[in-house]
Amino acid sequence: MERSRTFLHSLGLPSRDPGELPSSTKRFPDGAQYRIEIPSVEGVEATEAVLDEANARGVVVHRLSQGSGGMLLTRTELTAMAALAEARGVELSLFARPLAAWDIGAASRSPGGGPVAAQARGTDQLVYVLEDIRRTAESGIRSVLVTDLGVLSVASAMRAAGELPADLQFKISVQMGLANPASIRIAQHYGADTYNVPTDLTLAQLAAIRAAVDIPLDLYVEAPDELGGFVRHFEIAEIVRVAAPVHLKFGLCNAPNIYPSGSHLTSTAVRLGRERVRRAELGAEILARYAPDAVTSPLAAAGLAVPTVPTTVPDEPRSAT
Repeated sequence: MERSRTFLHSLGLPSRDPGELPSSTKRFPDGAQYRIEIPSVEGVEATEAVLDEANARGVVVHRLSQGSGGMLLTRTELTAMAALAEARGVELSLFARPLAAWDIGAASRSPGGGPVAAQARGTDQLVYVLEDIRRTAESGIRSVLVTDLGVLSVASAMRAAGELPADLQFKISVQMGLANPASIRIAQHYGADTYNVPTDLTLAQLAAIRAAVDIPLDLYVEAPDELGGFVRHFEIAEIVRVAAPVHLKFGLCNAPNIYPSGSHLTSTAVRLGRERVRRAELGAEILARYAPDAVTSPLAAAGLAVPTVPTTVPDEPRSAT
């Protein structure tokens, strides 16, 4: 075992999960240790509700993320969501879809098909996801959620080549599933700007990952039921200490899964969004109690992928009649 540990060390990776957890000295570009993210903000009305609730409760929400994908939003809806986030200096990240879970293939729905669901199937679906990213970026949105390493590597190359905006950020979804320092460093190598680790990693495992990568980590401190249903509020102070820079994500357990979302689920999405902000207020109170010196960011801070709504947006192509 020691030979393997020694070899990991030679690669610049931690050789074990630390017993005594070191404090991370890494930070966001503005020097902050943590930021707050509200996930599953599905649509314009939910965006308005979350921002309104955050203002009412005095909670600084730095990032909104969405899971149904830009493909299920009209051009008008994309632009409206981008404008709302831009006006508040808040990052907005939309999922890049479609993926195997929404495909006609049966493997992702089989008992052992969970790992398949977040992957792009075949070249055509790879193209579809890249086109979804392109369309989302054209509306001024500057952050997309990626689950597939192939999508990440090609999208990153497109960004470098000027096919996608240079300031577009790739936020890696928890569904990618990479869970150790070596694998997450691969995602960083291929262009990941922030990585959502699995919801059940221990503090020691988080510390080991933090030692190996510099990009911000994202962690559900309350996870939806389909991601474990964990409520880790009393760990927040230690999570910030060992994993900084970290996005604290406030999902919601004991709540319905609303993907793919739409107008038929608007009222549910709005109520869930408001409760997620309330959970964030609870988490912020606990953090202030146990780590009063922890540093967060103001809105529109350096490193936030705040949308930039263009003055003109390309028209959607129309089929010939």
